[in-house]
Amino acid sequence: MQYPQRFSNLPAYAFPRLRALLDQHAPGGDVVHMSLGEPKHAYPGFIDDTIARHAAGFNRYPANPGIPELLSACADWANMRYGSTLEAETQILALNGTREGLFNAVLALCPEEKNGAKPVVLMPNPFYQVYAVGAIEARAETVFLPATRDTGFLPDFSGLSSDVLDRTCVAFVCSPSNPQGAVADAAYWQNLMDLAEKHDFRVFADECYAEIYRDTPPPGALAADADPERLVVFHSLSKRSNLPGLRSGFAASGPANIAAMKKLREYAGAPLPTPLQHAAVAAWRDEDHVNENRALYRAKYEIADQILGDVDGYCPVEAGFFVWLPVDDGEAVAKHIWSTTGVRVLPGAYLSRSVDGLDPGAGYIRIAMVAPFDEFRRGLTLVRQCL
Repeated sequence: MQYPQRFSNLPAYAFPRLRALLDQHAPGGDVVHMSLGEPKHAYPGFIDDTIARHAAGFNRYPANPGIPELLSACADWANMRYGSTLEAETQILALNGTREGLFNAVLALCPEEKNGAKPVVLMPNPFYQVYAVGAIEARAETVFLPATRDTGFLPDFSGLSSDVLDRTCVAFVCSPSNPQGAVADAAYWQNLMDLAEKHDFRVFADECYAEIYRDTPPPGALAADADPERLVVFHSLSKRSNLPGLRSGFAASGPANIAAMKKLREYAGAPLPTPLQHAAVAAWRDEDHVNENRALYRAKYEIADQILGDVDGYCPVEAGFFVWLPVDDGEAVAKHIWSTTGVRVLPGAYLSRSVDGLDPGAGYIRIAMVAPFDEFRRGLTLVRQCL
């Protein structure tokens, strides 16, 4: 039996790789999970009641693009947050988690060729792995841009040749970035949107961590002065509201882009069940729980600064909930920490790709700041002792 060859060179996904690395060794203590970015703070209490009130909706097929109430809630939130003027019906698409949206947007919006040649999809390195799989499925060439300390942990597009840029169809940017927690400022977004206009490509802005930050709200791509068809922005309730299991997010863009994404969704999408869409409405319309959640992460930033502040190369977390910690060898250090303490962290190379012999993730580990406070403090302390 034959299988598609275009996926044959993909490495195993990060967490199966981590299990293969660690699970053959006994943990060196009580297990502390700090590898997976799965929020553990309490989700808002009104979610359960909202789902219960609308439970009869499980008896009906859900609306593919999202119920009107959800589209309005998403548009209202984005317009309030970024000063945009999105129209709910034509510029918002509800998603069954942003991973679905990030993947399908490439299929819906990346053409088979650009200027008579194979299209290019640009992405940061390290990166969220769905970016690469979407590009491969769209039969595009992937170009990885190192997001390192030298580039402010964001991809630098300025050194790309005109040949590459003229073949580019999509440029992925994650801000606040996963795994480094770097924030693209307003000038970064404007420069990128100007470049997209000049070379005729779209920017996919993955902003799923935008509501978790230390001091200043991260600027968003929606605030840039740009043609709305040049931009697709992705947001999620997973981190903002501690609802990764709800699988609710949205994409915002120009009407033509959203229409193309909706058309694909009608054939291949998996819309969110209607009671869960109503729960998402309630979550997007409430800011109190978001402020409370942000305060918890700010306290964790301070704990990380106290425990890891003297580690050579440590960067205080600006936004998001990962510590991106430099080490000699990410795999070796993750295995040592596990077998010595029982703390699970993720080797940075499991989120990156080696290009021309250089892997920007190899000398790092990623530590998720999602555990309860006592467990989080204990885990970080054990990591520091190992280092």
